[in-house]
Amino acid sequence: MKIDGKCHCGQIAFEAEADPAEARICHCTDCQVLSGSAFRTVIPTAAGGFTLTGGEPKVYVKIAESGRRRAQAFCPDCGTHIYAASADEDGPKVYGVRVGTLRQRDEIVPRRQMWCRSAQPWLGELDSIRKVEKQG
Repeated sequence: MKIDGKCHCGQIAFEAEADPAEARICHCTDCQVLSGSAFRTVIPTAAGGFTLTGGEPKVYVKIAESGRRRAQAFCPDCGTHIYAASADEDGPKVYGVRVGTLRQRDEIVPRRQMWCRSAQPWLGELDSIRKVEKQG
């Protein structure tokens, strides 16, 4: 599937090829901290299938629990996280694109959850929490 997206302010734009069946939720503590939320939803791109079409993201390299270096790319102006990718590989990379940045985000349904040992225990209770259509 062809996907495209941008950051909140529009400075960073991209397009990619991705398989919607590979979309996933990551509950690792790094994703919780980096996203400022309880989890992060990502879709991996095809190797070599990611192209920036506007702007240049700022990159922060973190060390994963495995010891691998992971490049975290985000907009230097609005701070929107765009993707993560290996910081060490040569050749075509697979990018973990942040689903919230996609124009097609309503078509991407996660099919897998990872790092569930770190998942926030209250996530299963979301249906019981009061819902409001928009902030009043």
